[in-house]
Amino acid sequence: MKTVLITGGARGIGKACVEKFASNGWNVAFIYKSSDLKAQELATKLNALPIKCDLTDSDAVKTAVSSVVDKFGAIDLLVNNAGISYTGLLQEMSDNDWASVINTNLTSAFYTSRSVIPYMLRQGDGVIVNVSSMWGVTGASCEVAYSASKAGIIGFTKALAKELAPSHIRVNAVAPGAIATDMLNEYSEADLKSIADETPLGTIGKAESIADAVYFLAGDSAQFITGEVLNVNGGFVI
Repeated sequence: MKTVLITGGARGIGKACVEKFASNGWNVAFIYKSSDLKAQELATKLNALPIKCDLTDSDAVKTAVSSVVDKFGAIDLLVNNAGISYTGLLQEMSDNDWASVINTNLTSAFYTSRSVIPYMLRQGDGVIVNVSSMWGVTGASCEVAYSASKAGIIGFTKALAKELAPSHIRVNAVAPGAIATDMLNEYSEADLKSIADETPLGTIGKAESIADAVYFLAGDSAQFITGEVLNVNGGFVI
């Protein structure tokens, strides 16, 4: 039985990924930061391993990864999904806000990947799937830090894919469009309708659609795919 570690797994896209892999017979471990009740409910429902961890703390990440290997013996797939957003003018953004976005969205992927890769190298295979964003592809006004972090994930993915390919470890990314998660809670109904209208497929996406894309990239059907970015955005960015 294969094992997946998913970051940001208690809510939104991460939760959908936890459900997808658990329902398909994987051992599932997921990292969360503060949603204790949601994490415990999800873990109990799916017999998954919840790990409370600050992903911006490299030592805490090492400990979390070790606990997964101790429990399941291996990590076959890492899904770097954890992320936060910030909306506002760049000139009004504080140093702490900038650092928080970059560290949570980009540096955390470095910490988790660095900790997981040695285990994958010993196994002789493995998969890493990073969750970027359509704004990492094209950029979004008033979301400069978020766009920069998600563009960084794309560069991280492509470079790491080249580095790890000789070791039979594949690295890909998914770039979601507007998805019905907590990140959209700050938008009004009118704003959400406008976003849906701007999307060629005419709707806000579902977290399950992103989980399906991650599951595809993790599986044998994608065994000759590495260094790619799968855009799942309803045609918003083409």
